Amino acid sequence: MRTLTYLITGAFAASVLAACGGSAEATKSVDAVPAVFTDSGAVKIPQNYREWVYVGTPLTPNALNGGAAPFPEFHNVYVETNAYKHFERTGKWAEGTQIVKELVSVRENNNDPETGASAEVSGLGYMMGEFIGLELTVKDNDRFGDQPGGWAYFSFGHKPEPYNTTAEAFPSEACNACHETNAETDFVFSQFYPVIRAANGT
Repeated sequence: MRTLTYLITGAFAASVLAACGGSAEATKSVDAVPAVFTDSGAVKIPQNYREWVYVGTPLTPNALNGGAAPFPEFHNVYVETNAYKHFERTGKWAEGTQIVKELVSVRENNNDPETGASAEVSGLGYMMGEFIGLELTVKDNDRFGDQPGGWAYFSFGHKPEPYNTTAEAFPSEACNACHETNAETDFVFSQFYPVIRAANGT
């Protein structure tokens, strides 16, 4: 009876997967869900990236950097879920890892002239405004073996939504050099993200 039940249950599950366009193989976990590229080599904008693992939001505001910070926006950073779980298990970033950085403006509301902080009900502080850009980094040594660490960096535009649907990789000197010199873990600035450090027990 147990064998018959197992066969019926297995057959039903297989039929459901087939109806959904899936397979038993597709249900297995993978180290990372890879980025999707066009035939010309441009990367496509990731889908549902705000549902990935959120790891943090650095901010280096203009007011604390002589009025002209290189990156004055909030940077909401998300790691593709399977890649994050792989890092959690192994302490290494898997081939195919995708990390998104979404730029968000600093809210302007009676901003303090010295600090640039906005005046809110909770007090003076740096609050999020609007989405103003999207960037992506991908680890893919097969495709980007000529790039340091196999990482490539992309921008879907520094502008409000809708973002561009595809992006070309930046040249190495635009991003890789800084990451190679300053990032703590395999070109990733894990020193800024306690969620990443906790995942790896560091």
